[in-house]
Order: sequence, then structure tokens, then C-alpha cells
Amino acid sequence: MMFAIKAEVGDPEAKTFTFDIKKTMYGGKHIAKGDTIFVFASENEGGSGLIASGVVASAKAISKKRGVARQTPRVSITVKLIALAKRRLRRSELKSFSDWNDGRPETELNFKFYRQATNKIVGISDEAAAFLRGFF
Repeated sequence: MMFAIKAEVGDPEAKTFTFDIKKTMYGGKHIAKGDTIFVFASENEGGSGLIASGVVASAKAISKKRGVARQTPRVSITVKLIALAKRRLRRSELKSFSDWNDGRPETELNFKFYRQATNKIVGISDEAAAFLRGFF
């Protein structure tokens, strides 16, 4: 499985990214060391969308809080940069892909990242990963 993260990114050209205690959805909780990940700098925090691809150097599941019934799984990861995006991919490019059942990789990314605008780590399909590779 491949993954993507939308989060605040302090230095978009850093060689290593650290993301602490991040929400996971759509299989994101299964992320592990060695997995490929695409990094989106969250536009909610002034980022520019897709910025990099990398490999997960470390992944640690965060324990759930005691006494809280419903909790979204969270993980902390470190990502080693492999490549910087050569073309931009932002919410504005994905927004028109909203027929949730059309099977397009653009629609999958729009659904997983922007239907709920929260930052998160998500699992993505092979088709979505192949689509994203075209930006590098």
C-alpha cells in the first residue's frame, strides 16, 4: 500500500520531514518503515499542495487515550525525501473531481484530502500513486 500525507510543512525543501501525532484515515494507520509516501504541504497552513515524495524512515503508532470512546488512530512518522515535485497539484486542481464513484485517481485524492479538510495520513490506491508519480 502507498500513502500520502497532508500536513503543515515548515521547510518544503528539507531532506527529512518529521510529522508528530498525525491523524490517520483510509488505511493510513498501517503506514510502516520503508513505505512510499507523497507529501502535500497543507494549504490550510499556507502550503502549496504536493511538494515531495519520500520513504518512511520510521513510524510509531500513538497509544489511544484512556477513557475516550471514539478516537482516530494517530501515528508519528519521519520521511526521507526522495524527490521534489516538478509540477504543482493543489486543491484547486482536484476540486472539480467530485463524482465520488468515477474511479479516477484525482477523485480519490480529492475525496480523501479535501472532503474533510483536516490534515491526515491516508492510504492510496496504486492508480493514485501512479498518477502522483507523474508530478516528479
